[in-house]
Amino acid sequence: MRRPMTTEEKHAMMTQTPIPRLITRMAVPGVISMLVTSLYNMADTFFIGRLNNTSATGAISVVYPLMAIIQAIGFFLGHGSGNTMSRSLGRQDVEDASRTAATGFFGAWIVGILFSATGLLLLRPLMRTLGATETILPYAVDYGRYILIGAPWMLGAIVLNVQMRFQGNAFFSMIGIASGAVINIALDPLFIYVFGLGVSGAALATICSQAISFGLLLGGSFRGGNVRIRLRNFSPDMKHIKPIALGGLPSLCRQGLGSVASILMNIAAKTYGGITPETIDAAVAAIGIVNRMMQFCASAIIGFGQGFQPVCGFNYGAGRYGRVRQGFFFTFKVMLVAQLVIAAIGLSVSGTVIRVFSQDEAVIAFGSVTLRWQCVVFPLTAIVFASNMAMQTMGMAGRASVLAMARNGLCFIPMILILPPLLGAPGVQTAQAAADALSFCLAVPLIIPVLRMLRERENANNMNGN
Repeated sequence: MRRPMTTEEKHAMMTQTPIPRLITRMAVPGVISMLVTSLYNMADTFFIGRLNNTSATGAISVVYPLMAIIQAIGFFLGHGSGNTMSRSLGRQDVEDASRTAATGFFGAWIVGILFSATGLLLLRPLMRTLGATETILPYAVDYGRYILIGAPWMLGAIVLNVQMRFQGNAFFSMIGIASGAVINIALDPLFIYVFGLGVSGAALATICSQAISFGLLLGGSFRGGNVRIRLRNFSPDMKHIKPIALGGLPSLCRQGLGSVASILMNIAAKTYGGITPETIDAAVAAIGIVNRMMQFCASAIIGFGQGFQPVCGFNYGAGRYGRVRQGFFFTFKVMLVAQLVIAAIGLSVSGTVIRVFSQDEAVIAFGSVTLRWQCVVFPLTAIVFASNMAMQTMGMAGRASVLAMARNGLCFIPMILILPPLLGAPGVQTAQAAADALSFCLAVPLIIPVLRMLRERENANNMNGN
């Protein structure tokens, strides 16, 4: 068995290996992890869709924002602690990295328990707030109950996954996440069809697989040179909470506003997407299916960007600004090419893709139009993804938070509030595409000064002989 790298060897690898090779090596596990993570929701949607019950499929869409909120909290604590850890390791300060890791992990469990208890007490009104119609509500309650029960270890798994990636050990995070997804796919048909649990079975399969992922990730955190998670290192003081909060704020903004936008989209679909209860449920279901499809496509892109983040953090902390800049441009180019290919495929097979998840012709018609609009502007988000990851990892919380809020909040929420009342159903179908176009216009002026700053610092280092 290959011995784990020492801290010094890892530092040398992250600051000296050629950028394209290093990012690609770091990105492969991230791409797999993100794709597999997306399969959790995709699997539930697929197997529930086989029941030919549009209201049940709509329930998955309704509960999706709840899962997005859980993910937002997890990525807030995970990215906040992971960003801080990567810069600490870049400075070779292992003690600070250990305390940051423990604070992020145990903080996730505390928040998860409180979130779960509150959600279960307010379950039915919560599902109505998330956009459930009266026909969707019973299924949403059944699905949401189990998701809330599993919130603590879902949060713990997210934090461990992100922390390991930011330490340059994406392989162990990939194993934990991928194993859970495979188990989820296996348990879904067993619980839904064989045990006859329906929507509840899909949710139960999800939280069981998340619990297994958590166990594997926790075990992996004690291998491969990872910073160890120890309760004695839990340090809920301002010295450690502040950088976690600032480092995770862009993720919280992005994911949190995304969940708010998803709720508003469900409400918009319920209000403007159809006339009869059947067509309204179809619009809600279609929006959820398209969201999962685009999330799946974006997850591959984001996964590649996650290969750039530890490289960015280590080299920025080590003062290797030229490598940070080179890594940004390499990451952006790969993202752009991949998104152009995905967009072209999506435009040509949109109806076929929706039909995989629903046989309801109203769902297919509404969803295929929505998917085509999103594919048209999808390549524009390459600069949004790359810029946000770079600024967040370098600790530029203000700029990163503004850009993170743009796609899912500053641009998207106004489009939801303006376009559906103005255009009706077409407004629901085009809101996300309009927000993506506006986010592109915001990302360019935000990232240019950062790239200029990196070039100036690189030139200064060269003049000083560093």
